[in-house]
Amino acid sequence: MGGMNRRILFLPFLGFLPLVIPTCPVPCKCATNIIDCTSKGLTVTKLPVAFRPSAEIINLAYNSLTSIPNGLFDNLKNLQTVHLHGNPWECNCDILYLRSWLQWQQNRTFYRDVKCASPAHLQDRIIAYLTEDEIISTCQHWYCTLALFSQLFLFILLLVQAILVIFIILYLRRFRRMTAEARSTTQDLHQRERAGSGGRARR
Repeated sequence: MGGMNRRILFLPFLGFLPLVIPTCPVPCKCATNIIDCTSKGLTVTKLPVAFRPSAEIINLAYNSLTSIPNGLFDNLKNLQTVHLHGNPWECNCDILYLRSWLQWQQNRTFYRDVKCASPAHLQDRIIAYLTEDEIISTCQHWYCTLALFSQLFLFILLLVQAILVIFIILYLRRFRRMTAEARSTTQDLHQRERAGSGGRARR
């Protein structure tokens, strides 16, 4: 009976659990359907991994965001507006998701201030109006740079391996020479010992 009474007393508190569980991502401030993350120094790595599904307005303005992680806004069915201006957006491969999301928005003119900060040839361009070819060209440049560094690293690795092989060959030759000299010295000593023992025997 005591255990049953404890369960009955505990049940009313279950209704208050949603109020206890935090639903506002750190370091943002939240109202009913608004998530305000303005000027919080957010970067891509510090950005909340998810927002509550009831969010209608998300404010990410004036942070240090260079891109938006893939799929961040996809499950927010009630989402109406995201404030994105005041961020140093890098219009390379990583901006493809944000560009696609912006192009699906009915009020695309609201996002005219969401512009590229880099690279230089796309600076101040509105992200929603970028063509896919313009972004892919930066991706290709990035891949070419990565390929160049990979080839350079491979060349240095091969050079180091070649130096090690040459060093090993020289060391083995020197070791063989030292072994041959040691053998000849040993043979000379044996011959001298034999000659000395033969001289003593004659006496």
